[in-house]
Amino acid sequence: MKNENETMIKTLQTLKTENEAMKKNLTEFLSEIKQCTRLQPMCPEPTEVNTNEPCQKCEEGWELHGGKCYYFSNKPSSWSQSREECVRRGGDLVKIDSREEQSFLEERLRNKMNEAEDKFWIGLTDSQEEGRWLWVDGSELDTSLKFWSGKEPDNWKGTNEVNPDGQDCVRMGEKGGAVDLKCWFDQSCNNPHKSICEKAAQTGRYVCNCSL
Repeated sequence: MKNENETMIKTLQTLKTENEAMKKNLTEFLSEIKQCTRLQPMCPEPTEVNTNEPCQKCEEGWELHGGKCYYFSNKPSSWSQSREECVRRGGDLVKIDSREEQSFLEERLRNKMNEAEDKFWIGLTDSQEEGRWLWVDGSELDTSLKFWSGKEPDNWKGTNEVNPDGQDCVRMGEKGGAVDLKCWFDQSCNNPHKSICEKAAQTGRYVCNCSL
């Protein structure tokens, strides 16, 4: 009976050791999978066609489009605070350089807006000189690339001019979609709104980051 107990104890110890080894291997395996899952979206898998070509990538939480990365912030803040947040993230409030870019953003915002007034700040302002619209990089608004809605910009100062500074910053978005992409609205820069940050995409190479 004693010998049988000793045998059972040794067997249990062996099984325990094997179990711990298996758990360690599984933990390491899952860690590798997580790393691959995190890195894989950065670049497509290499193929015979693109192995030597550079790829573009964005950090987690940013969306890649046209060589740029976009971050749609859901935190309502003033225009200046929103810009500071974009700069902290390595970019700036978005500057719209083409009709195609406006189309991309207008379509994306349809799904991100919860209501009609749930619009997003962009990097356009006439705070330095009324009527002279400048992007955050200092460049003037291209007259061929204006997407004002209706009678905007109207620099409305409110009933009885309760807002004497008027509306010097621009937000965009139409939840139901905008006719001819026209969905820019001037607004008081102090009002809290969500925002769109933009920065250049990173350029990398197609490399194998893990092997399973």
